[in-house]
Amino acid sequence: MDKISSVGSTWSDVRKELFSSEEIAESDLRVALIGELIKARKEKGISQRELEKMSGVKQPVIARMEKGTTNPNLDTVLKILISLGKTLYIGDLNKPVKD
Repeated sequence: MDKISSVGSTWSDVRKELFSSEEIAESDLRVALIGELIKARKEKGISQRELEKMSGVKQPVIARMEKGTTNPNLDTVLKILISLGKTLYIGDLNKPVKD
């Protein structure tokens, strides 16, 4: 990663100084989950408005979720997952998922 000239460190270094390992893991997990939701919606070729109709979750909420400007509750995430034909898998972070 490139050095940030104003602070002389990489973003990874700065991130480790500002946040605990738990906060970083939580953020990474949230980014991965939302990324998968966006990917699933786009793979199905549906708009946020269409997803609203399918899930009952208002389009502005979906937009804020996708932008990362809100922290959706589990009910909201589950409604969207179900509408996209997906599920939530809980697994060990230290074990790779086998196909």
